[in-house]
Amino acid sequence: MGINALGAGLSGLNANQQALNVEGHNIANMSTAGFRPQRAQFNEANPAGSGVTLSVEGRSLAANEDGVDVATSLTNSLTYKAGFDLAAQVIKMADERIGTLIDISA
Repeated sequence: MGINALGAGLSGLNANQQALNVEGHNIANMSTAGFRPQRAQFNEANPAGSGVTLSVEGRSLAANEDGVDVATSLTNSLTYKAGFDLAAQVIKMADERIGTLIDISA
């Protein structure tokens, strides 16, 4: 359980960090003419249950959209930060479990 949880937690850290980078990129470029914001899409890693991956795609904008919705980007950023914190807790707990298993074996 411990090693698998470490891998899943690490993939969660990486995916949420990349998603935060996407939102930062969108906000930083929101005033750039012709800028098309990107969207972070989380996907289950292969094999199932081993973690998460992230794909980044350009958003297709409707004719009446201006680009980046700051409120949505900030909300997404808070969600991704919470996901990052949760993944860090998974890693912390897995590390404690591995330490306990090593102590029992010794």
